[in-house]
Amino acid sequence: MIKNFEQLITKVKQMKNKTVVIAAAHTSSAIDAAIMAKKENIADSLLVGDKQYIDKYLHKNSPEFENYFMIIDTGEDLELAASESVKAIRDGKAEILLKGKCATAILIKAVLNKENGLRTGENLSDVLVYEHPEKLVLMSDGGINLYPGVKEKISIIKNAVKVGHALDNLKPKVALLAAVEVVNTKMPATVDANTIKEMYKNDKIDDCIVEGPIAFDGAVSKMAAKEKGIESEVGGDADVLVVPNIEAGNIFGKALTYYCKYRVAHVVMGAKVPILIASRVDTAETKMLSIALGVLSSQ
Repeated sequence: MIKNFEQLITKVKQMKNKTVVIAAAHTSSAIDAAIMAKKENIADSLLVGDKQYIDKYLHKNSPEFENYFMIIDTGEDLELAASESVKAIRDGKAEILLKGKCATAILIKAVLNKENGLRTGENLSDVLVYEHPEKLVLMSDGGINLYPGVKEKISIIKNAVKVGHALDNLKPKVALLAAVEVVNTKMPATVDANTIKEMYKNDKIDDCIVEGPIAFDGAVSKMAAKEKGIESEVGGDADVLVVPNIEAGNIFGKALTYYCKYRVAHVVMGAKVPILIASRVDTAETKMLSIALGVLSSQ
């Protein structure tokens, strides 16, 4: 099982090179991520955006990469950059889609376009991977689904499990997070978790181990799981944390970055290709790690 980002990058370097198309690439962190991905031999990049900005940035900061990247010039039009990036995927010019300067909503709108998008019929969900000192842990969904119900949460689990499998974790332990471990009809997260666990027991969810409802401490701390009497393989050792809604996932994800200082990567699963929606304020390293995760998840 891949336990840290160094091991992830090592594995990706052994794989056939992929191309990532960066939508609205006219921002320093996106261009730097493309350069880092190439230097690490992780992926090539197709840059879609304001060619004048991109050329000027490369000339000033990385002249050795001037005239290196293929660029599709869409000026500062973010919607055009998103649609042209999706078109590049459909035309076979790239296998992974990375968000640059454009907002997530703009990129996802292009992805979900009924005529020219990248739909598969599956629900999309964002899988965040963070580098805990002991192992890589997955969290979903803090970026796409606002208030998922049971159906959407099952898709969230399946998408996260696919990423877990790509990380060589053949049986990820999934924790359906809530505030408590008992079902309370006034707390929808506990009701949903109980329903999904029953479906798991009836063999309707495969290739993972599911537990819930379970509070965060019981999911990640063996001591807490023992004190609470949680008798489950997931207790204290969860690999996948499924949050009840987008607010919980968004706050949790940003706390990991800004308070815990953990390295993170994102990948959206459920479309024809992995989609990377790292925040516009994320570092070039985070975007590079997301590219590596996208390459691994594309297999």
